[in-house]
Amino acid sequence: MRFHNKLCELFHIDLPIIQAGMAGGPTTPELVASVSNSGGLGTLGGAYLTPKDLRSAIKEIKKQTNRPFSVNLFCTELKDSVEGTGQVQHALNAFRKELNIDETVAPPNTVNHFEEQFAVLIEENVPVISTAFGLLPTDKMRTARKNEMKIITMITTVKEALLAENHGVDAIVAQGSDAGGHRGTFDIHEHPNGANIGTFSLIPQVAQAINIPVIAAGGIMNGQGLAASLILGAQGVQMGTRFLTCKESGANSTYQQALLNSNEEETVITKAFSGRPARGLMNKFIRRFEASGIHPLPFPSQNTLTKDIRKEAAKQKNKEFLSLWAGQGTRLLTGDLTAKEIIDEIMEEAEEAFKTMEF
Repeated sequence: MRFHNKLCELFHIDLPIIQAGMAGGPTTPELVASVSNSGGLGTLGGAYLTPKDLRSAIKEIKKQTNRPFSVNLFCTELKDSVEGTGQVQHALNAFRKELNIDETVAPPNTVNHFEEQFAVLIEENVPVISTAFGLLPTDKMRTARKNEMKIITMITTVKEALLAENHGVDAIVAQGSDAGGHRGTFDIHEHPNGANIGTFSLIPQVAQAINIPVIAAGGIMNGQGLAASLILGAQGVQMGTRFLTCKESGANSTYQQALLNSNEEETVITKAFSGRPARGLMNKFIRRFEASGIHPLPFPSQNTLTKDIRKEAAKQKNKEFLSLWAGQGTRLLTGDLTAKEIIDEIMEEAEEAFKTMEF
C-alpha cells in the first residue's frame, strides 16, 4: 500500500512505474504488455509508426494484456527544412561510403502521420495518450476527453508544467537533463540543447508549482531512484533506458551491448542524428559530424536524412554509426532480465530503501 497512490488510481495501475514510450522500435508490444501485466503502465513509442503499423501494434498489445497502456506521440510541427541539405548530405556521404551504402544528395522527405495516428488511437480506444515536445492540440484534447482518455505530457521546466496543467492534462512527466533520448523541451529555440535542469532539481520545484501528479524521469534506474523521487514530491517514475536491455526490448543487440558496457561519463547531448537535442552514448558519428562544423538540419529533417545510415549500422552491428540513446545511469543497467523481473527488483529495492529510513 505504500506505493499505491493517486497516480496509480488515476491510471488504474498497481505500481507507480511507467515505461517510457521510446520511438523507433525498442517498445515492442511484448514489452508494453509485460510492463502493464506487471502492474506498471507500458507505453508504445508510436511517433515513427505508420498508421497501419500503429494499429497493428496496438491490437497486438491488446491480445497480450487487458491492463491499461499508453501510446506516445510527438506534438510538434513535422515540416522539412531543406536549407543546408547539400552540406549535410556531403558530410553524411562520408559515413555512407564507410558503410558501403549508396551516396545521395536528395533533400529530406518526411511524412507527417500525426492526424492519422491520433485517429487510430481514438478508434482503438487507447486508455492513455502521452505526448513529447509539446501539448496535444486543443481540438485533440477535446476529442480525447470525449473518449475518456487520460493525457500525460512530458515537460522540462516549471513553466512548461504550468502550461500543461492549464491545458488540462492529467499528469506530467518531469524530464531532467539526465534523461536519455530526445529532450522534451517545448521550445528549443529558447533552449537550443533542451532545458538543462537535473532530475532531482526539477522534481520538487514542479511538484510545488502544480496540483496534478508528477512523474519523475531522467537517470532513474532502480528502487532507490524511485524512493528518492517519491520523497521529492513525485507520484511515480518513468524509466526508458532501464528497459532497453530487458528481454522484451526491441533494441538491437549491438545497442544493448553498448549500453551494458558504458558508464555515466560517456553520454552527451547532440543534434547530429536527428536535429533535435538528445542524450546518447558518444561514438564516431557524433564526434565526426560535430567536428565538421556543419549545422544539422532541424528535426525531423536531419533524422530523415540519417535513417539509412542508422539502419545499415544496425545491420552491420556497428555501434559507431548508431544513435545510442541513453540516460546517465548506465552503470546500473542489467542484462538478461525480463521486464517483470526488473519491476519486481525495483519495488523490492524501493521498499528496502524506505525501511532503512525508518527509525
